[in-house]
Parts: sequence; C-alpha cells; structure tokens
Amino acid sequence: MQDPFVLGDEEITAGTRRTVDLPVSVLSDHTPVTLSAHGVHGRRPGPVMFVSAAIHGDEVIGVEIVRRLLRAAPLSRLTGTLVAVPIVNSFGFINRSRYLPDRRDLNRSFPGSPQGSLASRLAHLFLTEIVTRCDLGIDLHSAAVGRTNLPQIRLTPGNPKLRDLGAAFAAPVTLLSKTREGSLRLMAEEAGVDLLLYEAGEGLRFDEHAARAGVAGILRVMTRLGMIPGRGVPKARGVSVVCERSSWARAPSGGLLRTLKRRGDFVEAGQVLGLVSDPFGEREVEVVAEATGILVGRSDLPVVNEGDALFHIAEPVEPSTAEAAAERFDAELTAPPLFDEDEII
Repeated sequence: MQDPFVLGDEEITAGTRRTVDLPVSVLSDHTPVTLSAHGVHGRRPGPVMFVSAAIHGDEVIGVEIVRRLLRAAPLSRLTGTLVAVPIVNSFGFINRSRYLPDRRDLNRSFPGSPQGSLASRLAHLFLTEIVTRCDLGIDLHSAAVGRTNLPQIRLTPGNPKLRDLGAAFAAPVTLLSKTREGSLRLMAEEAGVDLLLYEAGEGLRFDEHAARAGVAGILRVMTRLGMIPGRGVPKARGVSVVCERSSWARAPSGGLLRTLKRRGDFVEAGQVLGLVSDPFGEREVEVVAEATGILVGRSDLPVVNEGDALFHIAEPVEPSTAEAAAERFDAELTAPPLFDEDEII
C-alpha cells in the first residue's frame, strides 16, 4: 500500500479517487474560478501520469476523451497515480474561445508567474501543481475552429522513451516536431517530464473516431508503463506512420474552396488537392501538393483568402508503408461508430 497522494491541500489515499479544486482567480462578479483535477491513486506504487485537455478553450474533444478515460474499467486495477485535468483553460472553455480573457494563448505562456498576467498565473499553477509532480503526461489538443486533424501524436525528436510511448499509443501518425517557446511541451521537457501531445478532430466539435483513438491510445500507454493490465485495453490495429517533417499547401488565390481529398488520404507531389474558384465560376485555380505524404490536417472552411493554409501534409520516413496505412485509416473512418462505453474500452 502506497502513501497518500497530495493534490493541493487534500490527500488522496491509496485505492481511492477524488476531484480537487485548485483556486485560480475570481471573476469581476466575485465568482471563483478553479483548476479542477481528478486524482486516481492506485494501491501500489508506480508511475505518476497526468492527462490534460482544453489548454485551448475551444478544444472540446480532449474533454470528452478524459471523461471516457475516467470511466474506463482498467483504472480499477491501477498501479501508480493518474491525475486528469479535463479543462485547464476554464475561461476559454466557458466562452467557447481558444484564448483567455486577456487574449493570451495559454500554450505560449509557460512557465508563467504567480504575479503575472491571468495567463501567466494559470500556466504557473498548472505547471507547479500538476505537471512537475508527474513522471510523464499526455496533453490533448484539436485543430482550431474550421480545421480538422487526423489523430496524431507529436513528440520531441531524439527521445527514445517518447518514441516507445508514441509507438504504444499507436495513433495513425507520429509527427516528430520541435518544441516552441512558451509551450507546455518545452517546459515539461526542461522539468524532466516526458510529454506526448495528441492532436485530433476540430475545435468546438466532437469526433467519434478521434475520441476512440485517444482513449485507446492513453490506455495502451498506461499498459506499456505497467500502470494497468492489458485486459480490456484495445489492441493497436497497425503501426503508427512516423513523419519527420510537414508542410501546408496554401490557397493560390482567394475564392470558394472545393476540397478533393480527406484527412488521412495519401497524396503525391503534384496531385490536385482542391479547387479555388470565384463566385461566378469564371476563374478556377488548382491547389497542388508540393510534397508526398499523408493529409494530417485540412481546412473545412469553403471561403478562403490567398495564402490561407488549406492542407497539412506530413512526410513519412518510409513512404512505401504510408499508402497502405492510409487505406487502413480510411477503413477506420468509415466504420460504424461505437458509442457504448463498454465497446470503446
């Protein structure tokens, strides 16, 4: 039996779970705002892992993934500790906005400061009370409003442990990407906390395929770490396609976009991805792929301006395997959705 896990001012005894509210701020009408975290503390010692969502307030798919994760049957046999934070940016979540009320991006505000701006204070609280007290984490994101992402894991190059955990997660695509200044991923790395970033779906929308892939991937990572047994955890349907770089195909002119490719499609350089025409149909311009790879992101907005990012192409390390993998993605996307929790996990 392990010692209690302290979260904020409260103790979570071994074999129990509890939701703890960490004070963040008070609104102008005197309404308190908190950072709510749910701790699941296993009976036996093991890794401490956090799962977070809605750092950007409009990224609601992560909130649904956390909800399903906390209902997953394997957690009843947990070794170690899971800290789940379904809504980090409650200000943006309530307002259906990506940003905080001060228009700052929380994921560019780390490490933050207890005496700084609202974004800085929230970043500091989340980093000190949650992130740095864990061995690893999985941060859940989606595309912005008007765009959609294929389920993908993003991780820092040159970290063998992250590569192993990314393979265990088994998202359709694993994209190696450098960290950015002020991001949670950079601060976690500097604190010695391994972090997987999951991208899937779009802002302010639920996506059943993205939700299922996210829950299953988290459970597979926990299994790889020995936190839960493998029984009841979905098996990976294939190997994640590793991509070392990516690029955007942009609108060659302004007008109305008609897309010809879906997320997850395999495309070759020179292939037509969509058509941009004026409202009268007198002028039509092709959007052409400049790289060969998998469409991991796409704009869903039909009205575009010249230079708008339309199609996100990830370039695989082994292109020969990517086309077959894209066919598997297509089969998964068109499969009937499984809405029952027991079927999902």
